[in-house]
Amino acid sequence: MNIRPARVEDLLGMQNANLHNLPENYAMKYYLYHGLTWPQVSFVAEDHKGRVVGYILAKMEDDPSEDPHGHVTSISVLRNYRRLGLANKLMQLSQQAMKTTFNASYVSLHVRKTNRAALALYKDTLGFEVVEIEEKYYADGEDAYSMRLTMN
Repeated sequence: MNIRPARVEDLLGMQNANLHNLPENYAMKYYLYHGLTWPQVSFVAEDHKGRVVGYILAKMEDDPSEDPHGHVTSISVLRNYRRLGLANKLMQLSQQAMKTTFNASYVSLHVRKTNRAALALYKDTLGFEVVEIEEKYYADGEDAYSMRLTMN
């Protein structure tokens, strides 16, 4: 398994992983926007044939009134490649890039309240904390935890 920075030619594979695993799907222009604007903070995991089996799509928030911080837009690993630590590695690489490249003071993300596996990764493994509950955040009406990890 190889994990590396995402490139424009990876975007279709990233979108494919998203479509197979997540109910929140994005148009290709959204992937392009992230990939071209903040190429340093998105990564892919690929199998031995070079196929994208996981990804993290991330960005930097550009509100000048706040400290610089990153945001995880989407992360997904294909089902057959789960429980190998790929999501953890993808998250850590993106967080490191946010800090070293953009001097991010924290990373934020949203996660479905019912996504226990993701919650365990974010809270127990990576140290994220719940900041608030955003009611009906998702298109299907499910609430989201808004989470944050302060960078050291």
